[in-house]
Amino acid sequence: MAVLNYVESERKVEEAIYNIKLLSGEGWLYTLEPGEVLRIVDVEGNQAADTLFYDADHPSDHYSAINTIQRQRNIYLSTGSVLIAESGKELVKIVADTCGRHDTLGGACSAQSNTVRYSHDTLPMHNCRDTFMLQMAKFDKRTTKRDLAPNVNFFMNVPVTPAGGLRFDDGVSAPGYYVEMQAINATTVVISNCPQLNNPCNAYNPTPIQLIIWDK
Repeated sequence: MAVLNYVESERKVEEAIYNIKLLSGEGWLYTLEPGEVLRIVDVEGNQAADTLFYDADHPSDHYSAINTIQRQRNIYLSTGSVLIAESGKELVKIVADTCGRHDTLGGACSAQSNTVRYSHDTLPMHNCRDTFMLQMAKFDKRTTKRDLAPNVNFFMNVPVTPAGGLRFDDGVSAPGYYVEMQAINATTVVISNCPQLNNPCNAYNPTPIQLIIWDK
């Protein structure tokens, strides 16, 4: 069952406390304080923003796809979805969404998954897992691959087939579409603006996203 819950935001960009453009392939890490709101804008359309969420006070407690799916009884995210940590703690709530649904199952591309899905010559290509590791190592040099967690793929279209498999299909987003989430508890957000060139999730053309934050 798909979520299609379109809700526009009343927040004004000129009142934001933070506003940057993140180029394709680049990473970003930021800790949202309770009440702060993050908007991710799909600037040119059909881009995939791979995103990790951690409890900022207890970084070992990260977003759980299983807990989140069970809580909302849906595999897609949209307005009203609450992202839940492994402990059951509420991290962020989606409060506005003009795309309609976001993926929780497709995971993040890596050097290894690229070779399995596509071909061995993709091994050296830029990928999201490496970007996540780079950002997390800047935050804490003790970070290892064990600290990587399930991710959300905002704007990415990964339908489930009748047989239970996954398809990486053309995106359902468009230029200027956005998703907006409010921190329920202090939450560290790590984004890899996906550089994937091998599947149609971003029309084989990775593009920038805009990151905007409002205070509480």
